[in-house]
Amino acid sequence: MSIGPWQVIIVLVIILILFGAGKLPRVMGDLAKGVKNFKKGLNEEDRETAIESKPAETVAAESEKDTAART
Repeated sequence: MSIGPWQVIIVLVIILILFGAGKLPRVMGDLAKGVKNFKKGLNEEDRETAIESKPAETVAAESEKDTAART
């Protein structure tokens, strides 16, 4: 089952009615921030999983590289 153009239009009209034209940019900005934080959390989780599976020497070397790159 796919979403057609009419379903998208109906959803957009309902969102416009609920939030109004004035609040819509702020709502979309908040939504974008939420998606960005979600992706950041996934990346951090992947990094922690990768760190747990690597030997300690490799983790220490990568940590030093990250610290040097940030400064």
